[in-house]
Amino acid sequence: MTEKKLQIQNDDSPPPPGRGIDWRWHLAQSPVEVDMTETEFALMRTFEGFGRWQTECLSSVCDLAATGPENAMLHIIRMNERPKTLKDLARLMNRDDVPNIQYSLRKLLAAGLVERKGAGRSGVTYEVTDEGRRVTEDYGALRRRLLIAAIENLPGFAERLTEATRTLNVLTGIYEEIARQAATHRRS
Repeated sequence: MTEKKLQIQNDDSPPPPGRGIDWRWHLAQSPVEVDMTETEFALMRTFEGFGRWQTECLSSVCDLAATGPENAMLHIIRMNERPKTLKDLARLMNRDDVPNIQYSLRKLLAAGLVERKGAGRSGVTYEVTDEGRRVTEDYGALRRRLLIAAIENLPGFAERLTEATRTLNVLTGIYEEIARQAATHRRS
């Protein structure tokens, strides 16, 4: 990142010819903005790649055409082998788009991977069916064979993953707080 920082200028003139890439644009004027923008783009690309991976991995073990978040929901429902409420799912996935969560649940229910139990507004829970358990087991086995095998022998990667997780958790908190601030001070 040092090279990028050195290339940023205080004016709007382009960098001298042959001096590398001009990293400035409307979201990246200062060195901190350049670094944050590069991180955000990496995060977006990672999210999209992760979603494609989830979709392809699930498609390899069952006939459900599910998005990455729907696949994640299936695994979260099974997590710790205990039923989850709609509120649990929203909290664990850091989502507040309840109608979209409900739509995804209907897809998983229709596919026979999840079942609904209980009644009333707060008494409904979701858990995986026997077929859902089979699919998530097969998914886990394929994940180990492909993803885990691809990363487990990378030197120092386990430590890098631990640090990346800490960093992403901190960023999540920052984004949540500044989203609240933006919503509070939004112009009408």
